[in-house]
Amino acid sequence: MTAVDIRFLAEVPGHADTLAGWHHAQWSHLYDDWTLEQTREELRDHATRRTRPTTLVALQDEALLGSVSLVDEDAPELRDQGDAWLASLYVVPHARGTGLGKALVKALVAFAAGQGVARLWLFTPEHADYYARLGWRPQGQALLRGTRVQLMDILPA
Repeated sequence: MTAVDIRFLAEVPGHADTLAGWHHAQWSHLYDDWTLEQTREELRDHATRRTRPTTLVALQDEALLGSVSLVDEDAPELRDQGDAWLASLYVVPHARGTGLGKALVKALVAFAAGQGVARLWLFTPEHADYYARLGWRPQGQALLRGTRVQLMDILPA
C-alpha cells in the first residue's frame, strides 16, 4: 500500500469540486440555504490559499481519500463561540477505520498551532467520543436546524 500524503487543497485544486459534492451531501442538512454551488465556491476559494480559511486533503497515488478544513466560522449560529474551527472532516467510506481521519485532524491542529491559533473549535452531531480520544474537550451543546451537536475545543500546541 502506498503512503498517504496530506497536502493543501491549493496544491491540487482540481479536487475542489469533488470535495464540494462530498461535503454538501454529508452536511447540508445542518445549514439553512447552503447550496452545492456555495460549497463549490468555498472550496474553490480554499484551493487558492494556504492560510485560514483553507483545506487539507489526503491523497494516495493522487487519489483523493479525505479532507479537513480550518475556517473562521463553521455555522452562523455559533459565530460567538469561537473564531477558528476545524470543519468538514471527511474520509471516503472505504478508507474509514484506517487512521486517516486521525492523521487529518492532527495535521490540521498542528497547522492551526503554526498559524497562532490559541483555541480551536469544532462541533459534531455524532462523533464526540472520537474527537475526545484525540484530545478534544466537550464544551456544551447547541442545536443546528433541529440537530443537537456537541461543541468541543482543543488548545493547539
